[in-house]
Amino acid sequence: MACSSRRPSPSKDAMARPATFCLRFAMAVITLAGATLSFAQTAQDVAVIVHPKNTVDNLTMADLAKIFRGERQYWRSNLPVLVLLRSSGSHEREVLLRNVFHMTESEYKQYWVSKIMRAEATSPPTDLYSNGMAKEGVASIPGSIACISAADLRPGVKVVRINGHLPGEPGYPLH
Repeated sequence: MACSSRRPSPSKDAMARPATFCLRFAMAVITLAGATLSFAQTAQDVAVIVHPKNTVDNLTMADLAKIFRGERQYWRSNLPVLVLLRSSGSHEREVLLRNVFHMTESEYKQYWVSKIMRAEATSPPTDLYSNGMAKEGVASIPGSIACISAADLRPGVKVVRINGHLPGEPGYPLH
């Protein structure tokens, strides 16, 4: 039996394997990075939710502003609107203050004091301390509306499109 110190030359197929592996690995990393960025955007999005039996599927930003400012008090079905709002300092509230109210927290509080003093409202929106409380309230009160983190969405509530877009879609305005 003869021994050879020479290695057999690799076939073209064997040489292509590492390159194919590297290419596939790079594609997987890019795909995961894109999914992670997409999830990060969705996680920062704030979803508008209503009771599942509410007939509203889409609201414009102007509609949303009227509802959350107490200017629209009834749904089209004559069901009273009950606004449930996350408490001061929450991401959801900050998004609403910036994108819907166009106010600071102190301006928002003053807005509601003035509205109550002019007898245009009896109270400001109900403050809730968690997304879980908001989901429970919306799931159990037919006329309610709230905003929660899109990452916290679960069955039992209906997500409303804003300007025709759902959280996570390009063009969604609440993040």
